Amino acid sequence: EVQLQASGGGVVQTGGSLRLSCAASGFIDDDYAIAWFRQAPGKEREGVSNINIGEGDTFYADSVKGRFTISSDNTKRTIFLQMDDLKPEDTAVYYCAADRGSKAPRAWSLIPVYDYWGRGTQVTVSS
Repeated sequence: EVQLQASGGGVVQTGGSLRLSCAASGFIDDDYAIAWFRQAPGKEREGVSNINIGEGDTFYADSVKGRFTISSDNTKRTIFLQMDDLKPEDTAVYYCAADRGSKAPRAWSLIPVYDYWGRGTQVTVSS
């Protein structure tokens, strides 16, 4: 029912910026949380950031804290990930995902929490 579409990836030099977007369609209410995950070749998919739709609370992986910012527009149907000071280790396919429950914030980075996944968008940071 819920569909997610990630976009905004590209190729950028070290220190540059990109802004990813996740457009959500279908029924979204304040119980949902939206997360960004990323997966580099040969590595496990890891949680990057999460936002609770109703409360606006946000969470970040330590590796991106201070560099990335997650937010939503006033429709709460588009979620952004502003990525600044990009590093080569940020290179990955980035996915957005939706958790319809949003009841276990400490588990936000665990893949089984999420009910819906969007198509990934490639981010490449050149050194």
